[in-house]
Amino acid sequence: MAKMRSAQVRKPGGLEVVQVDVPEPEAGQVRIRVEACGVCHSDSLTVNKVFPWIQLPRTPGHEVAGVIDAVGARVEPWKVGQRVGVGWHGGHCGTCESCRRGDFVTCRNQKICGISYDGGYAEYMVAPAEALVSIPAELKAIEAGPLLCAGITVFNSLRNAGARAGDLVAVLGIGGLGHLGVQFAAKMGYRTIALARGRDKESLARQLGAHGYIDTAEQDPGAELAKLGGARVILATATSSKAMSATMSGLGVNGKLFILGADVEPMSISTLPLIMQRQSVQGWPSGAPKDSEETLAFSAMSGVRAMIETVPLSQAPQAYERMMSGKARFRVVITPQ
Repeated sequence: MAKMRSAQVRKPGGLEVVQVDVPEPEAGQVRIRVEACGVCHSDSLTVNKVFPWIQLPRTPGHEVAGVIDAVGARVEPWKVGQRVGVGWHGGHCGTCESCRRGDFVTCRNQKICGISYDGGYAEYMVAPAEALVSIPAELKAIEAGPLLCAGITVFNSLRNAGARAGDLVAVLGIGGLGHLGVQFAAKMGYRTIALARGRDKESLARQLGAHGYIDTAEQDPGAELAKLGGARVILATATSSKAMSATMSGLGVNGKLFILGADVEPMSISTLPLIMQRQSVQGWPSGAPKDSEETLAFSAMSGVRAMIETVPLSQAPQAYERMMSGKARFRVVITPQ
């Protein structure tokens, strides 16, 4: 049987590049020759076996871009040679209450690429046909990969947050998600304010399209946003409950704090403004494959791109550690071929 390289978690806490059999697609599946796979902080769920049901060995990676090179039965209209990707949403059951309503991303039996089955830290991978995303010709594989998790998360949340063109939208954090959030918000026509620690990030924020910048290390972000009239939406990409809580006073009437960055620590929120100004706090997952396709299409049209560093598959463990260290600017992409 043909062999391939794959970066696997064989025991919790570590990655190892090994030789394994090239997988064969079953009915309802396709095999993808991986051209690029983004490294995401959520890959730590697999590396550290956070969910006890994760079966090891397991190959992480849910920002996959490549080409179909083999198909199983019943995968129409997908064909060999098509450029496709797979994001966080790795498949759905089609029968639970959420699926019956067409809300596939909240499927009770949702599969997650790189967690439920082997992901893109490999030369080849197999995925369910319902998880596939068509990649437009205008995007390179290394550009498409990060947009299939980080990109769709900010794009899909912004377009569902209730803001209209011209409204004030603040993006908290200029990292893997935040640097895309600023771009998307500006391209969508929002008055975009970037919030981050330190003046050193202001120049980059403005290059990305921000119309204003607030240094949260020196200024009260809530008070500064209030001076600007209050935010219609605060897109919280920073993984800090404390930092999120500090922005709440900057919401305007009907303002909404959209939480994308996960933190195990609780938030501190004053309930009175929520009532008196009809404010709200909402979390948002990424989206279904169709949402990913619309993210890619908008990115191709508008020029939104992730800032990336590319690393060969042989250095996947180092790529993962660089992402986890926070030193990456801003997404690391593994290139297996």
